[in-house]
Amino acid sequence: MSTSVPEDGTLLPLMEEFYTIQGEGYHTGKAAYFIRLGGCDVGCHWCDVKESWDAALHPLTHADTIIEHAKQFPSKTVVVTGGEPLIYNLDYLTKGLQQAGIKTFMETSGAYPLSGSWDWICLSPKKFKAPRADVMAAAGELKVIVFNKSDFDWAETHAAMVAPHVKLYLQPEWSRAKEMTPLIVDYVMENPKWEISLQTHKYLNIP
Repeated sequence: MSTSVPEDGTLLPLMEEFYTIQGEGYHTGKAAYFIRLGGCDVGCHWCDVKESWDAALHPLTHADTIIEHAKQFPSKTVVVTGGEPLIYNLDYLTKGLQQAGIKTFMETSGAYPLSGSWDWICLSPKKFKAPRADVMAAAGELKVIVFNKSDFDWAETHAAMVAPHVKLYLQPEWSRAKEMTPLIVDYVMENPKWEISLQTHKYLNIP
């Protein structure tokens, strides 16, 4: 994390922002404005946005500017992602978005304290840095990336830690999709509390 980021969340290291279709999880298929913040120390070896890890590579951008950009698009839904967005205080950003009538969604590993006001939280925990109880309690969905067979037991461990109403998703890691997808299909058929999430944006060739 860049030490120059103010604690009040008025400036954030913005890696990219773009309007697209949500590709994964509960809100798949919906138009949304994505805000990707730089900075992450969770370190997933299969991460497809490793360029997001070093916050210092991404310009500090005023949250008001990000909010103004988001307001220009037809969908009044924003997805805040990273990197790991909860490294930063997101209270200021989400308050401004919601005051503008924009719903706030987030995807997080849950490894840092919860901040911000959220309409939906997708918790995607990683083995390298455990999720915090406050984030697990606030999650609307649990999305587990399946890289190998042992991830099914790991997914069940975390499913037992979230509220009963939380939507449960298993998603094949993209580079292992050919091997893992058939296993996920069988697992969901045997354990129907789970659903399958796919990275549909990659099939659609969109950001």
